Amino acid sequence: MKMKNLFFSLLLAITTLASAQVSDYSIFDKKFNFYIANDLGRNGYYDQKPIAELMGTMAEEIGPEFVIATGDVHHFEGVRSVNDPLWMTNYELIYSHPELMIDWYPVLGNHEYRGNTQAVIDYSSISRRWTMPARYYTKAFNDKGTSIRIVWIDTAPLIDKYRNEKETYPDAGKQDMNKQLAWLDSVLSAAKEDWIVVVGHHPIYAQTPKDDSERGDLQKRLNPVLKKHKVDMYIAGHIHNFQHIRVPDSNIDYIVNSSASLARKVTPIEGTQFCSPKPGFAVCSVDKAQLALRMIDKKGSVLHTVMRKK
Repeated sequence: MKMKNLFFSLLLAITTLASAQVSDYSIFDKKFNFYIANDLGRNGYYDQKPIAELMGTMAEEIGPEFVIATGDVHHFEGVRSVNDPLWMTNYELIYSHPELMIDWYPVLGNHEYRGNTQAVIDYSSISRRWTMPARYYTKAFNDKGTSIRIVWIDTAPLIDKYRNEKETYPDAGKQDMNKQLAWLDSVLSAAKEDWIVVVGHHPIYAQTPKDDSERGDLQKRLNPVLKKHKVDMYIAGHIHNFQHIRVPDSNIDYIVNSSASLARKVTPIEGTQFCSPKPGFAVCSVDKAQLALRMIDKKGSVLHTVMRKK
């Protein structure tokens, strides 16, 4: 046990020292780049505004094609309508840099499920950049000789905790989780792209004080579909820290993307390749030969890179 604790302590020390600020942006040249940001909604407080500004200034060099927002754009009770002032204070006025006036592809988080979930989808008709055609959806991108398919899924209805708490999460139990899983299976069965990435709010594997049942339900219901089709990455948020996990019976890289506003502590678990309690966002860069996800902290340092090669 002492040796195991020593290993985890050394891992944390190594990952803390491994960061380096982005100074050579050529690593993003001739790549298809996009951002991942989540757990945003703090009305600009904590680290939300500085990170939003950093995303914009780095975008001047990186040129991301779009932003994936993996849920909880609105803390704490979601939004009431498409006209809720939180759209301004949590989103529009915070991510105001010209380089962030690109498509944002979101999923619903548990905090959105505490409010009007349909309004989150309907906001697509209000905002030019908010692009959410449904609770779950998919899109393929082809650029610079490579192709990537991204699948956005709705994880709260896949977890019994949310389905059963009808007063707090009234819409979760109304969703047909078997229909969604069948849809996911069909999409992945037909996918022929070079890279396949699935995005949801809740992680399948993670260190967290949150209920074990959350991960257990996704390991039982969602993970078998992802493993069956050998997806490259599953990217989630929810935990408010960075984690990269590999498990023995899967070749998938399981990613927890940190909060872009208020982060939390984290410790390694079995399978942890990297973890950090720092807030930030991620940059994905794709070409025919490799898929790289770089975890960026609020100072613009690359904390960790998840690299997959063909």
